[in-house]
Amino acid sequence: MMNKFLIIFVTWLTLAPSLWSQQRIKDIASIKGVEDRRLIGYGLIVGLDGTGDGRKSLFTVQAVTNMLSRLGITVPAEDIRLKNVASVIVTATVPGFSTRGMQVDVTVSSLGDASSLEGGLLLMTPLEGIDGNVYAHAQGPVSLGGFNVQTDAGERVRKNYTLVGRVPNGAQLVRDVHSTILQGNTIGIALRDPDFTSVSRMVEAINSNFGSEIASAKNAGEVAVQLPSDFQSADKQIGFIAELEGLQIETDRTARIVINERTGTVVVGEHVKVRPVAIAHGNLNIEIRSNPIVSQPGAFSGGQTVVVPQTNTTVTSEDSRLMVIENAANVKDVAAALNTLGVTPRDLIAIFQALKRADAINAELIIM
Repeated sequence: MMNKFLIIFVTWLTLAPSLWSQQRIKDIASIKGVEDRRLIGYGLIVGLDGTGDGRKSLFTVQAVTNMLSRLGITVPAEDIRLKNVASVIVTATVPGFSTRGMQVDVTVSSLGDASSLEGGLLLMTPLEGIDGNVYAHAQGPVSLGGFNVQTDAGERVRKNYTLVGRVPNGAQLVRDVHSTILQGNTIGIALRDPDFTSVSRMVEAINSNFGSEIASAKNAGEVAVQLPSDFQSADKQIGFIAELEGLQIETDRTARIVINERTGTVVVGEHVKVRPVAIAHGNLNIEIRSNPIVSQPGAFSGGQTVVVPQTNTTVTSEDSRLMVIENAANVKDVAAALNTLGVTPRDLIAIFQALKRADAINAELIIM
């Protein structure tokens, strides 16, 4: 028997649609110039329980040699064993306007052939930006949220992934992250999902709130806002931007169906509609079973006992029926119509793709 599929609704149908279409500007857009700064560095993790890099990771040997040399210790590279040391790439994301002394989380990822970073300590690592400047120093114990245990007999137990971890508040900024949001007296607002209708409504809401034509749309994804004369001083600019971000606008959404073929997940947007169409769907199941049969020779025959596999193939074709779907005006109608077919999520993916090919559905298909 087929299991009926489940459609995940993007909107709650019990609530008025207008409540969900009204959103703050800060939830759908960002102020241009206020950008995250991504940092990267090369570091060493020590204190591992024999799960570090091996001799093949020559860069780890070189890094350890250089570190010991700076500490006044000279050791030949060929005498260094790296079972307790691992090379990692250290990354961090710093918000705009971050100041010196602020702490952020960092992510460490194994670069060599280590088997686990569990229990390790990240040594002092400088983190650079794309401009080559050092913005932070990272150091601290690594948190994995898992473990990886392997015995000498080859038995292995692993929970979660142990070659990527985090150091909470592991990096401290040593340089301010400057951001420029004013181009003359103009502030730029960038929509995260460009749309002509949404950007037009945003311009209308801004001009209506401040009582003058200070906003204009540059394209489908950007709005330029002239700073009013009353807010020219630096102490009033922050209040103006805060008021700007808090304005409510009614956004327009594209009809979309998001499909994850790996997990069989299907998410249907609220604006999806199905035109009148007839659908027939059936499954063909092929099952092959192999049963071993022992062939025993007779006594004193000189033969050998052999195992002969016996294969049985079963083909089952489920009956398909033709179903007519009338105009489905919303997600609830679409779900009710397709549920009558009794299909599984995997079958549903094929049906949506076929509906799109037949131009019977008004949605954009996004395959993950």
